Amino acid sequence: MRFLKLLFVLIIALVGAAFAVMNAEAVNLNYYFGTMELSLSIILVVAVIVGALLGAVAGLGGVISLRHENRRLRREAKLASQEITSLRTIPIRDK
Repeated sequence: MRFLKLLFVLIIALVGAAFAVMNAEAVNLNYYFGTMELSLSIILVVAVIVGALLGAVAGLGGVISLRHENRRLRREAKLASQEITSLRTIPIRDK
């Protein structure tokens, strides 16, 4: 399994290096405060990283909400279990 992980990382690194070599030409990046000349591969990699970070932040709200609901449901299940246990220990009166 460790070998497969290493192989996967090496393949990704080789694809990334090939991508960088094929897109090495410099382009002008115009942004709000000025311009900058960078290679196209760097701009694309930064754009992918920023997109991944924004996606993770957007998904974080849902994860936090689900964790809160999970805690609430666990608390309710614990209280229901305690109530069932206490009801089982009550003696039954037969009339």
